[in-house]
This record gives sequence, structure tokens and C-alpha cells, in this order.
Amino acid sequence: MFVVLPKLGVFLMNALTQMINAEYINEKVVNKCLNNINRALLQTDVQFNLVRDMSSNINKSLINLDGAPKHNRRTIILQAVYNELCKIFDSGKPSFAPQKGKPSVVLFVGLQGSGKTTTCTKYAYHHQKMGWKPALVYADTSRAGAFDQLKQNATRAKVPFYGRHILF
Repeated sequence: MFVVLPKLGVFLMNALTQMINAEYINEKVVNKCLNNINRALLQTDVQFNLVRDMSSNINKSLINLDGAPKHNRRTIILQAVYNELCKIFDSGKPSFAPQKGKPSVVLFVGLQGSGKTTTCTKYAYHHQKMGWKPALVYADTSRAGAFDQLKQNATRAKVPFYGRHILF
């Protein structure tokens, strides 16, 4: 997912930049922009139904575009695209919600150097502040300093830490 997002960002910026740089904003320019956005979303594996609904919602919000002043058209289009992208990527509810009295396991996976250890500590600290009982478990067996880093972070955050130092 994290490799896809920058690629999607580049595709979306290219589509919107073409529309912004157009001399006149007419239906042809808007349709080309929306087609490029749809193509970008589909190439990055966004579900077809979501893309279709997003495109339909943008078109509905742009019905009154002809009556808008020419200098506001770009802003109206950008706002409509932004609102619909926010609906796709932020459903308004958290993707994970722990339940009181039930243990939950959250596994962070990513490339080396992407900040997993620090993020795990921040995540545990945040949940501890909210009244949960988080703990950090050492599971990185490939990086020599991972054990020490996680143990130091957990100690500073006052979050319980479990794990055994593995010598390489």
C-alpha cells in the first residue's frame, strides 16, 4: 500500500495539473481530467465500484459548473475531486477499534528503515493514554539494533516490553 500511494499521488497530480493549466475549463477538459483520475485509481487497484461512484458524484456536483464564474471553475472542480477522494480514503470510522476486555494484536510490517519501531511505540503510548493496556513485543529478528531500540522506546514511554535479545 505504501508503494502505491506515492504512485497514485503522482498520477492524480498529473491529471489535476493538466486541468489547472488548461486555458479554458469546458466539459471536454473536465471529462479528460476525470478520466485520468479514474485511470489512476484503477491502476492502483482501487475497486471499480468506488471509482464509478466517485466519478458519478463528482459529475453530480459539477452540474451547475456552467453557471459558475470562469475564475471559480478550477476551484469548484478541485474541491469536488478532493471531497470525493476524502470519502474513498477516509470512511469516517477507524479501521481498527480495540474492544474492552478482549486482547487485540496489531502487527506492523514494512520495509527496513520505514519507522515501524518508533510508530509502534507511539501507537502503544497513545492507546495507553486512552486507558488501554498495550504492550510491545520484539519480533524483528533481522536487524541487530531493533531489540535495544524497542526496549529503550518502551522504557521511555512506560509501556510493557516483552522479548528476548537474539545474538546474530
